Amino acid sequence: MDIAEPKDFDLEEVDASDPEEACGGEPVTVVVADDHPMWRDAVARDLADGGFVIVGTASDGPSAVRRTIATTPDVLVLDLNLPGIHGVEVCARLTAANVPTRILILSVSGEQQDVLDAVKAGACGYLLKSAAREEFLEAVRRTARGRAVFTPGLAGLVLGEFRRLQNVAGTGDEPPQLTERETEVLKLVATGMGYKEIATQLFISHRTVQNHVQNTLSKLQMHNRVELVRYAISQGLDRD
Repeated sequence: MDIAEPKDFDLEEVDASDPEEACGGEPVTVVVADDHPMWRDAVARDLADGGFVIVGTASDGPSAVRRTIATTPDVLVLDLNLPGIHGVEVCARLTAANVPTRILILSVSGEQQDVLDAVKAGACGYLLKSAAREEFLEAVRRTARGRAVFTPGLAGLVLGEFRRLQNVAGTGDEPPQLTERETEVLKLVATGMGYKEIATQLFISHRTVQNHVQNTLSKLQMHNRVELVRYAISQGLDRD
């Protein structure tokens, strides 16, 4: 499946040979959450040396949630095995709170279930701790831009699982029907456009775009824009 390169969401594998600028030329802000002090400090140091701005660190799940909400960084670099609250639950709580921060998992585990659970809970990307320094820094840059970046091999795993779930869902009742305008908005969301960009292209208000997105979420029984974009990509709407 060929996937276009939307500005706001794309499933891709890390490729350190393809650098991109950070969002809008502004420094990317980051919170680092890991329970191992030496590793946490090393990650924060590498990020700072790479031009990122560290706005906070956390050593457990509850503090990761609190500091992310308090500082709303562009990216949360999150370990899964945190004391207090597991990393997957951290993702779920931040997603439920509508925190705009994008989450990049940095974990020693490449287990299928860990990857899928994290993505389903709201993580935008998943990188193994065995990644090279430049791969990691590039992954954070891309995550800040809204790109879903994965260690090689994991992107196909995630997309394959999402397609499977869609096929299972398709064996039951007929999917809810979207209006022509809702479908039009969904296609533009799938290309990575923001609400203001969509409003400009369709000559409608920003509020109207939001209403269409909310109606679509409700019909599809989804909870956030990340799920909506994954659905649109799985349906091929990003290429129509």
